[in-house]
Amino acid sequence: MFSSFNVTMRTTEKALFCHLYMLLLFVGFCQGKDLFFNDKGLLLPESYKIGWMEAIDDDKLISDITIPGTHDTMALYGGPAAECQAWDLGDQLRAGIRYLDLRIFAFENKLYVMHWVVYQHKSFYEVLDTIRAFLAEFRSEAVLIRVKPDLFDKDNVEELVGKMIIDDTDIWVKSDMPTMAEARGKMIFVQKSSFKLGIPLLETDSKDDYEVTHIADKENKIVKHLTQASGDCGGDYIVLSYSSGTGIGTLLGMFLTPKKVAEKIDPWLDQYLRQFSSDHSSACFGVIAMDFPGIDLIQTVIKINSH
Repeated sequence: MFSSFNVTMRTTEKALFCHLYMLLLFVGFCQGKDLFFNDKGLLLPESYKIGWMEAIDDDKLISDITIPGTHDTMALYGGPAAECQAWDLGDQLRAGIRYLDLRIFAFENKLYVMHWVVYQHKSFYEVLDTIRAFLAEFRSEAVLIRVKPDLFDKDNVEELVGKMIIDDTDIWVKSDMPTMAEARGKMIFVQKSSFKLGIPLLETDSKDDYEVTHIADKENKIVKHLTQASGDCGGDYIVLSYSSGTGIGTLLGMFLTPKKVAEKIDPWLDQYLRQFSSDHSSACFGVIAMDFPGIDLIQTVIKINSH
């Protein structure tokens, strides 16, 4: 009887050990993945360097810096097809994001942040307030802002933005490319097509490059775009490449939401970029706009500037 009991106990112990071991492996895998891709809240290590631009040389042009950014920065609401980020704006800035992609809708002389037809629970005024508070705390930093007029009444967006920021000396709306010294403590507006305030923008993406039906094809497009960006850095315009994408609206990729694409692309992008942050080259890729980036991926982008 006792012999049978002992065998049962040993079997149970082995089963419990195996379950615990598999659980630890799973947790470790998830935590590792979340360092590159993140769809949870922000948790920064105590040693995390928030003001990373402090290390950038004052004489360096903003266009000659590799900058982590987010695509559809404020898209936290609207369901799987619309959501592109997990962190609110304040957390993105503290994580190191320095390029913001904002879709702005003008209604009754007020400006609201949108993604498609989904209101993102913030006004443009509140966005500027959040950035001002961050820059007041971290004067070494600069934040690039791209405003995309959205929905109807697009022509009114630039005029309303202009009135809102008039006489604000901490906002750069000139087309001249600032140096890091000139940019510190400032919001730098970026202009393209329907919005003409700020420094010029060059996008490496072609039409429909955001559509994803196969992850491998998206990876190849990103490599192509970053190769072009590396040749165009340091000029009179900001170079912008996207790692984001979606299969929504396509037949073959209909289940590839922005989050599912980012879950595959973000770890791959981190590995791809590490060769440039570790080979002591003077690489530059301009702005890389991402969906759901984790803090390790953001740091990998930042470290490209350390050579």
